Amino acid sequence: MRYALALSLALIACRSPAPAPTPTPRSATSPRIGPETGSLLVVGGGQQGPEIFAKFIELAGGPDALIVEVPTAGGDSINLRTVGRGLRAAGAKNVVVYHTTDRKLADADSFVAKIANARGVWFGGGRHYRLVNSYMNTKSQRAFEAVLARGGVVGGSSAGASILASYLVRGAPSNNNRIMNHPRYLTGFGYLRNTAVDQHVVARDRLPDLYDSLTIRRRDLLAISEDEGTAWVVRGDTAEVIGRGKAFVYNARELTDPGRPFVTLLPGDKFDLGARRVLSRAASTSRLDGAFLDELFGSYSNGVRGGLAVLVARNGHVLLNRAYGIPAQPRFTPETAAPWFQLGRLGEVLSAAFVPDSLGRLGAASVRRVLAIGGMQRTRYDTVGGTWSANVDDLYRFELGRFPVRPGAPDTATPPPPFAVDTVGTRVRHAVYATEDGTRGAWVRWPQERLVIMVLSNDSAADARSMAARLSERLLPPAP
Repeated sequence: MRYALALSLALIACRSPAPAPTPTPRSATSPRIGPETGSLLVVGGGQQGPEIFAKFIELAGGPDALIVEVPTAGGDSINLRTVGRGLRAAGAKNVVVYHTTDRKLADADSFVAKIANARGVWFGGGRHYRLVNSYMNTKSQRAFEAVLARGGVVGGSSAGASILASYLVRGAPSNNNRIMNHPRYLTGFGYLRNTAVDQHVVARDRLPDLYDSLTIRRRDLLAISEDEGTAWVVRGDTAEVIGRGKAFVYNARELTDPGRPFVTLLPGDKFDLGARRVLSRAASTSRLDGAFLDELFGSYSNGVRGGLAVLVARNGHVLLNRAYGIPAQPRFTPETAAPWFQLGRLGEVLSAAFVPDSLGRLGAASVRRVLAIGGMQRTRYDTVGGTWSANVDDLYRFELGRFPVRPGAPDTATPPPPFAVDTVGTRVRHAVYATEDGTRGAWVRWPQERLVIMVLSNDSAADARSMAARLSERLLPPAP
């Protein structure tokens, strides 16, 4: 980290960044940060659930819209046969691959003509500088911008997210993505004005980087980031978080999270990029107020009882994601993402996804396949004891990857054992607890309401069954 920071600062000292283009005059009601027309979808890399691609297709105008996927950032790793697979799987019927490393071709009318009617442009991941080298200041770049002008959507994941900003981070022309500021690659496509975008921030322990290398000295610059499988949906200056993890804002005009240089947002939260303030929290629509939560979990706050973490989500909005009695983690890792709680019987849900090899063995590849479900980041499997340890953030990722539900569709998943399926009144419930007596951990699903509750504790006396029941009673409307 120190080496990367020192190198970044040295590079900046050697050469000033390229001047920004002269801004177009804007009215008082025009967005300050986001596009005047159209939408952006800014994704933090990793696996993307159906809610992200479905939102992109919706913003493009529906399944029949012409969508352009640009895989150029991938370099030698590009497999043109698989480009567009995620969009097609989500229902897009008209996906065109748009790729060149020849700037003359990128500036040719004949090449640009095939995307003249596009309603969506998707930039894949890889290395940002390749997008700059191929398309910056060409007719291709102007064709991408024209998609926004006609009310379409431009989006991207990982490097394809960072390129959407005006200030380009990690753009160095190498595979060393620890360099935050490279003097030749400081300017992105600028669909988010006066903004920098980072990605993979929790998965790769990057949360301090924007502050250490950029926003501490550029208080005028807005910076946003998002973890893997998480996206900002931007319309004008309004940005909403969707997906599987957390998003973060640096240089906001309100109090940061305690001890951190950023404000954390969860799926369902909205932020005003121009005013740099939170517009709304998904939690505000629930009855999970401070007094209720303090009464239910307050005894774990001092850490004496071993800590506790809880996550509650409904219809893709995270209403509660909080840790109690867990100390601050290195590099601002969210406490809900660590430490690893012993899952007990909850781990059998993960084990049910094992696929043995051809000899019937559960080897390292079998474990990796399970960890890939939902893009879990810190979950561990003990091959000797056959036990799992995890955190609520990873369990939620697994939940969304194992039981994917398209937006607006009912949850019809049949959960594997050891989930018990029963009916409470007229509602179906799926429930499993870390122990037979309901202590230490709970994973409760209410599929009709698209509600999931997860509680993990290191306290052998923690009545997780009762905690989940209290949360359910608080959130579910009266039975008909």
